[in-house]
Amino acid sequence: MAERYKLKASQVGKPKKPGMQNDGGGLYLSTSRTLSQSWIYRYRKHGKLRDIGLGSTQDVSLAEARVRADQARRAVQEGRDPKAAIRPEADTAVYTFDKAAEEYINSHAPAWKNKKHRQQWTNTLKTYASPKIGSKPVANISTDDVLSVLTPIWYDKTETASRVRMRIENILAWAKAKGLREGFNPAIWSGHLDQLLPPRSKVQRKQHFAALPYAELPELFAKIKKKDSLSSKALQLLILTGCRTSEIIGARWDEIEGDLWTIPESRIKAERTHRVPLSPRAQEIIESMPRQCEWVFPGGGKKPGHLSNMAMAKLLKSLRPDITVHGFRSTFRDWTAEQTDYENHVAEMALAHKVSNQVEAAYRRGDLLEKRRSLMADWAEFVAGAQ
Repeated sequence: MAERYKLKASQVGKPKKPGMQNDGGGLYLSTSRTLSQSWIYRYRKHGKLRDIGLGSTQDVSLAEARVRADQARRAVQEGRDPKAAIRPEADTAVYTFDKAAEEYINSHAPAWKNKKHRQQWTNTLKTYASPKIGSKPVANISTDDVLSVLTPIWYDKTETASRVRMRIENILAWAKAKGLREGFNPAIWSGHLDQLLPPRSKVQRKQHFAALPYAELPELFAKIKKKDSLSSKALQLLILTGCRTSEIIGARWDEIEGDLWTIPESRIKAERTHRVPLSPRAQEIIESMPRQCEWVFPGGGKKPGHLSNMAMAKLLKSLRPDITVHGFRSTFRDWTAEQTDYENHVAEMALAHKVSNQVEAAYRRGDLLEKRRSLMADWAEFVAGAQ
C-alpha cells in the first residue's frame, strides 16, 4: 500500500511554484500557474487517469480533503460514482473523537502484545470519554473538554483516570500527525494538566492485593491440597513457584524439562524469559497431570484451551474469601524477607520482577538460577514440607 498522509497542514496555503504535491492515496494538492491551490482526487478507470476536484484550499482544509478523498476512494472500490459519494456537509462529523479513537485502536492493536489492551482501550474510552467528547470533532477538542472527562473520576478512580488521559493524549497526537487537528495537545500532562490537577501520588490510595500472613499458609495449603482438583493443583503450583495466574494457566508441556520450567518472554510481564526452578513438590504436581494436550492445565470447554483464569480464584474464595490469588506473591516476599537470609534481589528475580536499581542491574546480568533453586526449595519445605 502506498504511503499516505505525506503533506503537513503547514504546507497548505504557501505556494511557491505551480505543480502537484502528492499526499498519498490519490489525494493531491494542485497549485495553478497563478499560484491558487485546490485539492484533487486522482484515480484510474478503464486504464485512464481521471481527476475529481475536491475544493479550494481556502474552503477545504487538509483534514477535510482527506475525508473527501476517503469517500471518493471507497466509492471507486465499490464501483460507485466518486463524485456523488463526496459529502462536504458531513466532513466535520466524520472525524469525531470517537471516530479518531476507533481508527487509532485499529491501527495500533496489531502491535499490542496483550490482547486485552484493545478491550481496555475501547471500554474505558466508551465509558468515560465518549459521553463527554465522543461526538465532538477531534480538531476542536480543548483543555476544558479533556478536563470534563477527567475531573469527575480523578479523585476516586485515579488509576483509571490517568490511563484515560494518556489514551486521549495518544489519540490527539495521532490526529495531529494525520492532519486532522493542529496546535497544542490539551491532554498532555507535564507542563499543562499537572498545573490543573493534583498528581496521582497525592490523591490515589495505593491498593495492594489482599495477602495471607505467611504463618497461616501451611494450614491453608493443606486444605487446598485436599481438594484434589485441577484448580487445586494449579493453585498449589502457583504458590510453590511464586508465579502469576496467567503464567500458571498458560504453562505448556514444551516449556518444562526436568526440574526447570522456562517461561517465554511473551508471557512474562517484565518481557524477559523467566527460568523457574521446580522444587520436588512442584515437580510432583506437574508429573501427576495427564498429557492430554499442549497445556499442563487444560480447560474443560469444548474448544481446546487452558484452565480458566477464574478457576483458582473460585477455589480460594471457597476456603479464604478475604485474600486473593495474586496475594500469595506478597506472602512469599514477606516470608523471604523475615524468615531467611536470602538477598533482596534473589527474591525479586524469583518473582520475575524487573531490577529497579540500574547500578545493581549492571553488575548482575544473569538470573541467579542456583540461588533461586535453593530459595524455592526452602519455600516449598516451609509451605508443604510437613504434610
